Amino acid sequence: MSDADFASPGSTAAQEAPAVARKRPKPGERRVQILQALATMLEQPGAERITTAALAARLDVSEAALYRHFASKAQMFEGLIEFIEQSVFSLVNQIGEREPAGTAQAAKTVAMLLQFAEKNPGMTRVMVGDALVFENERLQQRMNQFFDKIESTLKQSLRAGLDADSSATPSLDAQVRASMLTAFVVGRLQRFARSGFKRAPSEHLEASLARML
Repeated sequence: MSDADFASPGSTAAQEAPAVARKRPKPGERRVQILQALATMLEQPGAERITTAALAARLDVSEAALYRHFASKAQMFEGLIEFIEQSVFSLVNQIGEREPAGTAQAAKTVAMLLQFAEKNPGMTRVMVGDALVFENERLQQRMNQFFDKIESTLKQSLRAGLDADSSATPSLDAQVRASMLTAFVVGRLQRFARSGFKRAPSEHLEASLARML
């Protein structure tokens, strides 16, 4: 590049060049950017507690700009939880449509949950509650309800696969297995998060499910 190609601040070319305006995000786009940034920050070691100041700095905006889109940090975490709920239960419905009820359907639901976590490390910290320790209690309650619904879904899958010939107490057996599978999922997610995302939640998954089911 020659000197003629570079215009110094006081040159005629620089004075005549139109100012480049920052492109304004479309409606809703900034909300998505904020949630994406929050999820990315949660992937970093020791990032359980994230301040709005740090989040604003990452996005190169003011804290006031964040609060134009979310009334509080709790609302930001609710946005992440909504993403988790919508993504996971949409996939649960797809599994239900493709796979007949039974142990195979339950196994695929468990595998989907672990794969979702593996692909979304920041969301895993929300799912196991690590990122919610210092936040509003209702956020943890909502994640507890999420896993209650997962357990209910697994119970329904397993109950439909049991009949009087294979079990004298099909409802109880389905409940016990669903509870065990849910605890297995939560344990794998906790290990994944607390290992700094080094221990994959899907490790030895087929062998583990074969023993449980």
